[in-house]
Amino acid sequence: MDTPQNKAKLLLNHATTLNLHTGNLVNRSRLKKKCPSSPSEELQDCIRATLSEWSATILPTPENELPTVLDCSISQATDAITPEEREELKVSVKLFISGSDCSSIRNAVDMACLSLGVSQLDSVIIAPPPLPEGDALTLGHLQPLWAGLESLVQGQKIAAIGTSDLDKALLEQLYNWAKVKPSSNQVNLASCCVMPPDLTAFAKEFDIQLLTHNDPKELISATSFQEAVQESTEDLQVADWGLEWVLRYSIIVKSRGIIKSKGYLVQAKRNTL
Repeated sequence: MDTPQNKAKLLLNHATTLNLHTGNLVNRSRLKKKCPSSPSEELQDCIRATLSEWSATILPTPENELPTVLDCSISQATDAITPEEREELKVSVKLFISGSDCSSIRNAVDMACLSLGVSQLDSVIIAPPPLPEGDALTLGHLQPLWAGLESLVQGQKIAAIGTSDLDKALLEQLYNWAKVKPSSNQVNLASCCVMPPDLTAFAKEFDIQLLTHNDPKELISATSFQEAVQESTEDLQVADWGLEWVLRYSIIVKSRGIIKSKGYLVQAKRNTL
């Protein structure tokens, strides 16, 4: 029987890349019924719900026309920014990437600009990829990622770039090495209830904004991502799907400080070896 779920399964089994856009969560009533307990749970809910809604809208596709890149979004839930309102809005992004592949950064930024109808993002904060247990984050881990961001600043795709979870020593190393200096650093208040004084002093001296966040080290695990996909598409083989990156955006009305729109963009790839 050609149900929406069967059509979705057919497409997902053929595709090697999945691009998913949740659309504007501010306006989506299905996510207002319960309050997610964490950013991870919110993202998992969003992936599940977006795939389910998208599955219901799929038209039959001939087997010989199945795409390898699958764009999964709910068009009526996506709020692109019009040129007339662009000056009034600030587009802020936090990017979580799974590895050190810098092409992921450009890929994610290009997709965000295209999805939101803008030529430049106002700020991008990068979350360092999760490291193996026992490994400490070093400047060497950050340099290729930061170089990727710097090239996008030079190409005017991003106005300002920032970091996440760097202590004073590592922030100072990055600042001294970088061509484009970090404009912000996010601190997780779960790990420290008060901003460390040495970090505060350094940030003040070099005009780096300290922000707070409550994101876990790994925004969503491979298993949680696969579960969310599987729950929305029955009997799908998900073990070979892996996350490349997650981008979370907020569109803020500058004059009023309110969030007009927020959502997630996600890219996953299927290992076909």
